[in-house]
Order: sequence, then structure tokens, then C-alpha cells
Amino acid sequence: MRANTAEPKGMIDADRFKRLIDIGIALSAERDHDHLMETILLEAKELCNADGGTLYLRTEDDRLKFVIMRTDSKGIALGGTTGHDIPFPPLRMYDEDTGEPNFKNVASYVALSGNSINIPDAYEAEDFDFSGTKKFDEGNQYRSKSFLTVPLKNHEDEVIGVLQLLNAIHPETGEVVVFSPDIQPLIEALASQAAVALDNQQLIEAQRKLLDSFIELMASAIDAKSPYTGGHCQRVPELTKMLAQAACESTEQPFAEFDLNQDEWYELHIAAWLHDCGKVTTPEYVVDKSTKLETIYDRIHEVRTRFEVVKRDIEIACLKSLLNGDGDEKRLRQELDERLRQLDEDFAFVAECNIGGEFLDPAKVERVKQIAETTWVRTLDDRIGVSYDEAKRKNRTPKPDLPVVEHLLNDKEEHVVYRDAEEFGHTSEKFGFKLEVPEHRYNMGEVYNLAIPRGTLTQEERFKINDHIVQTIIMLEQLPFPKQLKRVPEYAGGHHETLIGTGYPRRLTKEEMSIPARIMAIADIFEALTAADRPYKSAKTLSESIRILSFFKKDQHIDADLFDLFLTSGVYKHYAERFLSPEQIDEVDVSQYLGPVKT
Repeated sequence: MRANTAEPKGMIDADRFKRLIDIGIALSAERDHDHLMETILLEAKELCNADGGTLYLRTEDDRLKFVIMRTDSKGIALGGTTGHDIPFPPLRMYDEDTGEPNFKNVASYVALSGNSINIPDAYEAEDFDFSGTKKFDEGNQYRSKSFLTVPLKNHEDEVIGVLQLLNAIHPETGEVVVFSPDIQPLIEALASQAAVALDNQQLIEAQRKLLDSFIELMASAIDAKSPYTGGHCQRVPELTKMLAQAACESTEQPFAEFDLNQDEWYELHIAAWLHDCGKVTTPEYVVDKSTKLETIYDRIHEVRTRFEVVKRDIEIACLKSLLNGDGDEKRLRQELDERLRQLDEDFAFVAECNIGGEFLDPAKVERVKQIAETTWVRTLDDRIGVSYDEAKRKNRTPKPDLPVVEHLLNDKEEHVVYRDAEEFGHTSEKFGFKLEVPEHRYNMGEVYNLAIPRGTLTQEERFKINDHIVQTIIMLEQLPFPKQLKRVPEYAGGHHETLIGTGYPRRLTKEEMSIPARIMAIADIFEALTAADRPYKSAKTLSESIRILSFFKKDQHIDADLFDLFLTSGVYKHYAERFLSPEQIDEVDVSQYLGPVKT
């Protein structure tokens, strides 16, 4: 006698096999995790006409987590895309105290053994504990009867989940029947396909998490490398995504048709996190240069020592004159005091110039040069005990005989670090860079540095700092990004461009830049303006930062439409609430900044 099942007598028809193939194709194409799991359970239920079912996933600590639950006759739909959490705790595959395998629960047994179990009636089963099922039935006025529980095995034959189907329904009578032995291989085949699809998705997700973690690790390392960058690499992605979301939601032109799909969001996410990855190549002593004479150390101390030497030489010369009776003592001492006073004033002036500021006028530059003409006598060899590179630079000029008279401040040949003739030729052509490259890589001349008109950086050092975006593009262009991430270098490499071809390093125009790249330019500037963790500047208020950003709009250095959206959408305010300190947040009258650029 054939058992009363949901299947007609005979072999399963060709339609079901075709359905199985179609399901396999659908499973392999599904990219959303919740949809994938729901598809697995719902398709299995339909194949065997089951009233209910549960899908479990195996956790790293060997538990079976409820992820999808369905019972059609009771209207139960939990987990997945329903938005309703499953209230049951995960099933333990091993006893918490003894560590023994849990073979009493049918789902954990299937996960441990890797074998399918077909139970005609749970209330008559003797090998498994269905007390939890009976309690559920009692509370929901239900009768759980037939169970088909199959393992989900990946390509390594590891059980990664369990599919459990409940109460097969006879298609004609509507009564609960046993799961047909003929349908079981089909469900097992479906489970196998599902396991492969799920495992592939989990592997892809694991790779993505690894990539994200590596990228965020690099960004954090760049931020940690220098206190001058602070949390810049971590905050720019947040602001970028906020403004991009506002553009996607906008129904006004020019953003009405702008939208990002799942891949494009991830592409922007990666680009934002990597937008400054080239900073790993920028020396800290350049990024952190806080005074004009600073290299790896502040050479003002070396200059101070020379002043001290000159002062001692003057005192010694005066004392010798007094001992030799070479002049009037009162006059000699007055001259000494006047010369020492002048040296003190000169050093104080040099020290002041070393700090840097908004502007050093030409008269002050001329005084630096005059002070530099003061001489002192060096009696020790300055070519011993130095590095190989420094020795090479010194040996470009003949070694002078000691003692040697030198200027108090000097621009020596050895201060210049030459650039290779073709250093940027090949890369500029390959990557489309349009660079005005300084003749020298570095110039550490003391007068040259003290005469810097604004700030503390020479043109060579500014070029080196700007070079981080060049290196970012070179690094990213050489990575084998898959098709859906091909625009990462373009997004990340455009945040120092302007809309009028005056930016860096490709001199792009608005038409040559995508909306995401233009979004990143605003995010990069606004984060830097509002950052409160820069040791070289005080934190600007929200209103002051918006005002300064409006100048970028006026000069066409940022996208005017995006700037207006930045204000009207409230993104600036939402960002401030998350990342600015309370004392920075003040009222902003955005109306004065909106509309066409006034020329």
C-alpha cells in the first residue's frame, strides 16, 4: 500500500524538473540576502504543497538561527523582508554544559548528520523531542504532523543551514499527509542549489566585508598618521553619502533623473573611503610642517646656536681687545652691548618669521636677507657623521678648508634635492595629468624657507602635498576593479578639480566630471572647514564654514546646484548635528547663498 501523500502515483512530472531548473537559475541570480532566503523556503513549500516551513542558518558558534518562518493556514510570516523578527532563540547543536551533540532536536540532528529526515507524524515520533512543537500547537490551535527536514550543504559538503517543511497538504482533499518519498529527492536537490547560492552569497559578502575593513583600516591609518588630517578620511564618506542621498531623492532639475542602484552606492562608498589613499606616500614632516624651517626637526634651534656662537665670538673679540689695550674700554663695551642687542633682536625677528602667517611683506624678506649676511666661523667638518643622501648632496660642491667662514643663514647647494628629469613625464601622459612641476623636489634653503610669503610651505612642499591626489589616482587606476566598481578612481580622483579647468591634477571642467565626483569635492572641502581636530587651526562655526563654501561656489570651484541642494535639503545641518561640537553649531541664513552665481 502506498502511503497517503500529497503526490499522485507515479514519477514526478517533467514540469517539476523544469520548475527546479528555473528555481536554480533564480537562486543564482538573486543578490538580496533576505529575498534569497525567502525564495528558498517559498519555492520548497510550493514544490511539495506544504502549509509551513522554517529556514535555519548555521552560526559560527554552531547554533541554528531562525531566519524565515511561514505557516500559511495561521497567517504566520516572520523574518526576511517581513520586518517582523522571529522571537525564538537559536537551536543549540551541542549541549552547553557537556559539549555533547544534540540529536534530540530534528533540525540539529540533520545539521550534525547531514542526512534528511522525513517524519510522517511528529506526535508519534520516538527518536526526537517535539515538546516545543507541541507547545506551539497548543498556543496557536494548530496540529503539526508531517515534517521533512533536509540539510543545506555547500560545495565543501559542509552543512550551512537546515530547511524544514511542515504539513504537506493533499491537493485534492486538503488534508495533512506525509511528504512523498518521490518529492524528497526534489527538495534535496533544491536544498543543494540553495546551499550553493547561499554559500556564494556569503562568500561574496565575506569578501566585501574584508575589502571594506581593509579600506577603512587604510583610511584610519592615514588619519592616525598625522594629527593634521584627524578623522577626515572617515567623515568625508559620511557627508558624501548624505549629499548623494539628497540628490537621489530630489525631484527638481538637474537631479530629477539622478539615482544610484545598489552597485553604484557601493562604488561611491569605496571611492569616498579611498579618496585620500595617496596620502600614504606623503612624508609626515611635510604634512605636519608647522614652521618654515621645520623638516624632520625644527632647524630654528640650529640657527639659534649659530647666533649664540656669533655672540660668544663678539664677546671674546671684545675681551681680547681689552686685554691688548686696543681701545677705550667704555667704547668697546658699548659697542659690544649694542651688537649683542642687535643680534638678540635679529634672532627674535628670524624666530617670528619662522612661525609663518597670513603674509610676509617684501621689507621683512629683505631684512631676513640682510641678517643672513652676518658671518660666523665653523671649525668642525660638517661632512662626517651624516647620512648617505646628505653626504651626496654636500659632495656636489668641493670641500672647503677649515676653518671656514659661513653666513648666519644660508641657502646652500646641499639644501636642494633635485628631481628626476622624467619623474612625471610618463605618468602625466598615461593618466592625463596636467601638472606644473617645480624644478626641484625640495629646497631646504634657510633664507628661501624663511622668505615664504604665506604659511610655512614652499612651492615644492605644496606640490608634494597636492601630489597625494596624483598618487591616489595612480594607485586606484592600477587596481583590478570589477566592472561595477570601474568608476572608483574617477570619483575618488576628482575632489580637487574645479568646474572651470583650474583644478588639480587633470584640470577637468564640469562637463568632464560626474555628479558623484562633484559631490565628493563639496564633502572634502566642508569637512576640512568644520573639522575641530586640526592642531593648526581653531574649529570654524557652521555659519562661517557655509559662508566660506559659498565663495567656492562663486568662483565656480564647486557645483552651484549641489551647493544649493546641500543647503535646501538640510544636509549641512544633519552633518553638523552628527559631527560638529555644540559650540560650532549656530544659525545659518541659507537664503543669502541660494540661486545663480552673482558675477
